[in-house]
Amino acid sequence: MMYMTLLIRDATATDAEACAAIYQPYVLDTAITFETEPPTPAEMADRIAGSSATHAWLVAEEAGRVVGYAYARPFAARAAYRWSCEVSIYLESGRKRTGAGRALYDVLLPRLTSLGFRVAVAKTTLPNEASLGLHAAFGFEPVGTHSRIGWKQDTWHDVAITQLFLTSSSAAPSDPR
Repeated sequence: MMYMTLLIRDATATDAEACAAIYQPYVLDTAITFETEPPTPAEMADRIAGSSATHAWLVAEEAGRVVGYAYARPFAARAAYRWSCEVSIYLESGRKRTGAGRALYDVLLPRLTSLGFRVAVAKTTLPNEASLGLHAAFGFEPVGTHSRIGWKQDTWHDVAITQLFLTSSSAAPSDPR
């Protein structure tokens, strides 16, 4: 799907190096992710394969270059959670508030709905007004905050939890995918 100058498409293993490069500054320089060691391209390829097999992993490409990605993964391991998923977006430096995150979610969220998922959950390390604003624009609603849940960069960080109902149905669900 084209969005402005972006092509949103399914990720493949060949995108792993670009996704790892986009993610590395978040790991090393911010508390946005609580990972402390950047994954290698091989580890990122495994993550892409895992999410793609059960949920989705998308990349935003501009002029043939990956500039961001979004994915969904299981929310939790217990069987009763299988209709819920956790979503995340990462954009290369300078891409925040440019429409790239919106373009990725414009494709990811309907895809998750079509796969049978009922709820998408986003976890946002605070403060992060750009992420909270993006999720609010898509209808994610605050459901709580984990206070002082992660220690990184010599301080405790809170994580806001927001969720979006992907369908209004409360009927008994079929298994996703």
